[in-house]
Amino acid sequence: MTIPDGLRYSTDHEWLAFTDDESAPATVGITAFAADALGDVVFVDLPEVGTSLRAGEICGEIESTKSVSDLVAPAAGEVVERNEALSETPELINTDPYGKGWLLRIRVSAIPPDLLDAAAYRSLTEGGS
Repeated sequence: MTIPDGLRYSTDHEWLAFTDDESAPATVGITAFAADALGDVVFVDLPEVGTSLRAGEICGEIESTKSVSDLVAPAAGEVVERNEALSETPELINTDPYGKGWLLRIRVSAIPPDLLDAAAYRSLTEGGS
């Protein structure tokens, strides 16, 4: 299973990608591990642009043919963009979770100290916890 280096991961299976520009928004998505566990994604409910997120709080839902899962904010901040392509093609989450299947862009105001690096996330998903 693909777990890209350079991203930060929550134990709720969301990823957070920062750019070198600290003032730029961070991109949020769910991991390939989570997408695989969900099965075929058929609907995504994302927070509106302008919504303030608190790390660890539910901010949306992802519905698949198997279940409905909560989307949990991996960091605190304000939603500045949603991936509108997911309204027409939610399966992008399954086919390209780290690329075209991204969910949100947020202007991060606080990064939780418990976000994992790729090695720690690999350990988590390979049965380490």
